Amino acid sequence: MRVLLITFFLLFSQWVIAQVKPIQTAVVKIPQALCIECKSRLEYQVKRLDGVLEFIVNYRKGEARLKFYTDRTDIEQVKTMISNTGYDADDVLANPDAYNRLPISCKKKTDKGGHSN
Repeated sequence: MRVLLITFFLLFSQWVIAQVKPIQTAVVKIPQALCIECKSRLEYQVKRLDGVLEFIVNYRKGEARLKFYTDRTDIEQVKTMISNTGYDADDVLANPDAYNRLPISCKKKTDKGGHSN
């Protein structure tokens, strides 16, 4: 009976270990996200992506930290979602149509917005 229980435990523990999903942590520079409105808008949109576990924008630093399942999404899809929300993400430029829909306070100062960059 002990042998049967030990065998069952060993097989079950191997099955549980096999269920662990690979998680990746990354930091994305979003130099344009410098207010609470930008933070709210970005977090709402990016958290909708399948596989994103955590997405936190630090608008004082102009960056976001995220955790995601690597088997469901990748960093390029996250950057594309940020771009489609109207913001630059590392090397991916903001979608012009989405950028034009941003409130004036969330646009760059060069476009007569409220942000200094």
